[in-house]
Amino acid sequence: MKIISYNVNGIRSASTKNFFGWLQATDADMVCLQEVKALPSQIPDILSLIEQLGYHHYWFPAEKKGYSGVAILTRIKPNHVEYGCGEEWIDKEGRILRADFNDFSLMSLYMPSGSSGDERQVKKYEFMRFFDTYIAELRKECPNLIISGDYNICHTAIDIHNPKSNANSSGFLPEEREWMELFLNNGFIDTFRHFNKDPHHYTWWSFRANSRAKNLGWRIDYHLATQPLLNKLKKVTILPDAVHSDHCPVLLELNP
Repeated sequence: MKIISYNVNGIRSASTKNFFGWLQATDADMVCLQEVKALPSQIPDILSLIEQLGYHHYWFPAEKKGYSGVAILTRIKPNHVEYGCGEEWIDKEGRILRADFNDFSLMSLYMPSGSSGDERQVKKYEFMRFFDTYIAELRKECPNLIISGDYNICHTAIDIHNPKSNANSSGFLPEEREWMELFLNNGFIDTFRHFNKDPHHYTWWSFRANSRAKNLGWRIDYHLATQPLLNKLKKVTILPDAVHSDHCPVLLELNP
């Protein structure tokens, strides 16, 4: 089984760059999208393309048009789809969507960024505190859980191209990295690092200074899986050659 997580930075923009031709070639079973920046009613042609590729699709957009929003595309129809998390401000921003299947649950997550200023950094910390409690409760109901998405956090120094100069940057702040460490230690697997311990693997690059060509990036997109799924993990691959966004997709393969 192939599961892709991809912050597309606007599904309409990505679709003009042969996103759906690329998606068809991947033959993915499930796709978690973040930052779709569209209401389903705005993209009937895109929904038709998705259906032609054999996917059921579920959308949880932000109330604000052209902002945030998550989606799940899946060739296997879920038993249940949970829209949002019950926290009003988070749900207004369209940040959490979950699909439950027979063997596991899959969540598409778009964590807030704090890079636009102090106010949003405070909201990011608020989200992190809420998410800890929310996931702890959810795991009682869904012990086999994969949380795929854009966490907007680099966990360790090898996850960012220049850890010294970015020591005070949102996304690599000590408090954020500590949160990620504790979250993983509470029973999650960073599936990419489970298979690959090497540096210089990134999932996001600034549009500035030719950063992508120079591979001056950040690894902020993850598939985190709960420990009971350890034996199901087969392979995780970052796909930097997919250029529909300032992010790139991450592919998780599970054993049957």
